[in-house]
Amino acid sequence: MITVKTFEFNPVVVNTYLLYDETKEAVLIDCGCATTPEERMLSEFVRTNDLKVKRLLCTHLHFDHIVGNAFASTTYGLQPEAHRNEIEFIPPVKEQMKLMKLRLPIKEVPVTKFLTGNEQIRFGDSELTTILVPGHSPGSLAYYSRKDGFIVIGDALFRESIGRTDLWGGNYELLVTVIREKILSLPDETIVYSGHGPSTTVYHEKIHNPFF
Repeated sequence: MITVKTFEFNPVVVNTYLLYDETKEAVLIDCGCATTPEERMLSEFVRTNDLKVKRLLCTHLHFDHIVGNAFASTTYGLQPEAHRNEIEFIPPVKEQMKLMKLRLPIKEVPVTKFLTGNEQIRFGDSELTTILVPGHSPGSLAYYSRKDGFIVIGDALFRESIGRTDLWGGNYELLVTVIREKILSLPDETIVYSGHGPSTTVYHEKIHNPFF
């Protein structure tokens, strides 16, 4: 069974997820730690639980979700993984920050492994399936565990809301269609872990999300 540990990191309050099972193997999704205390919080949890972080996964490459990739890369010897469209259509981190008039101490780490939709991510005795959910960004990926009944979805879907679509490669019509067809078609009890804010369920969004 996969355990999902949630951290809230950086001034934008991004949810970073550490997933692990009984084998102690883990994957890190959207590493957003931006300060030394935040880095220490993550590394101490990994150390005290004797975890082995095997992969560094990205739902998408907006700056607030990847600010901790350099730390994770150096600490665990990993390279970030994302969809190729994120590289092709989203500007580099420094340009993103400049355009949004924000400052964070980000060292960009290049994506060296590209993921696609319907790909299997294995660690320990567990497996995640990637689901391509473009619209908030051009190559957003969600990570779904059918066995354990949850999905880590990034900024595509929030509790009673959806991701913004006015950034690079955003597309409102596409996002709404993709969520309706690929996410709301999952079992009602599926827990949805978003990039910001509280978790929700597929059933709750079917009933209460005003965009559907």
